[in-house]
Amino acid sequence: MGLVTVTGAVGMQAIVLGADAAPERVRFYAETLQIEPVTDGTRHRFDLGPGGPEAEALAELVMQAHGAFSAAEVRRRLGSLRVLAASRVRAMTHAPSRLRVGTGDFAVTERRQPHAGFLALEVLTLSHARFDGTTSPPIIREVMLSGDAVTVLPYDPVRDRVLLIEQMRVGPLGRGDPLPWQLEAIAGRIDPGETPEDAARREAVEEAGLNLGKLHKVAEYYPTPGVMAEYLYSFVALCDLPDDVAGVFGAADEAEDIRGLVLSLDALLEAMSDGEITNAPLLLTALWLQRERDRLRG
Repeated sequence: MGLVTVTGAVGMQAIVLGADAAPERVRFYAETLQIEPVTDGTRHRFDLGPGGPEAEALAELVMQAHGAFSAAEVRRRLGSLRVLAASRVRAMTHAPSRLRVGTGDFAVTERRQPHAGFLALEVLTLSHARFDGTTSPPIIREVMLSGDAVTVLPYDPVRDRVLLIEQMRVGPLGRGDPLPWQLEAIAGRIDPGETPEDAARREAVEEAGLNLGKLHKVAEYYPTPGVMAEYLYSFVALCDLPDDVAGVFGAADEAEDIRGLVLSLDALLEAMSDGEITNAPLLLTALWLQRERDRLRG
């Protein structure tokens, strides 16, 4: 290929070209996103598009893989990368804290991705301001990259019952749990262009065949901030839950096998006390629902 030029938003050009404006970076990005060049003799022009926060976040994620993975490998992960890009844009709107004293002063000097699949493992070399006013030496930390997700627990305030789902989970399997099936709230990743509320309603249809009523936010939080970039939005949703509502659902293309289970809220709280509920989002949501039960039934 001859001379390579780019057009499009200035921010997009800066990310894709990099400090050295190497043509191979443009070719890698174009092949990954399948952008066809406009060719004039020996000149090939690639239009990177109008940019915007999510487009720039996606471009950064794609270009971080340059030199470590082929364009074809990165292209297979574009769905996951778009979810992660949208998550990073949402993270920038996080409200400031009244309690934390961390300054936000940190520097990442190197990022590596030794593995990238449904999730990616990123290895960071970083330093940060310490509470005593000094700066930490360079430290290496691993983080699992995944997009923002939702959990939603359907609750019928008339019958005072909830719907849980049960499915096999690889986290308990990796720990050595002989029974890696978990009782959980409905959950799933937030797709690009969705709000957390939109995602909760979509996942309820996909995993339990339910159309949800009013959503009540329980909390939003990092479930495992020491090792994962995942951020959860948890909800309780008002819903009609007759005796025959539970079934077996799940997306075939994601190899999901999900069983619904309807039980009274008292039975859920008893199972929680007995140690049968062992995942944090459902524990957190059940405690919130126990506190708000009378209000929701009023």
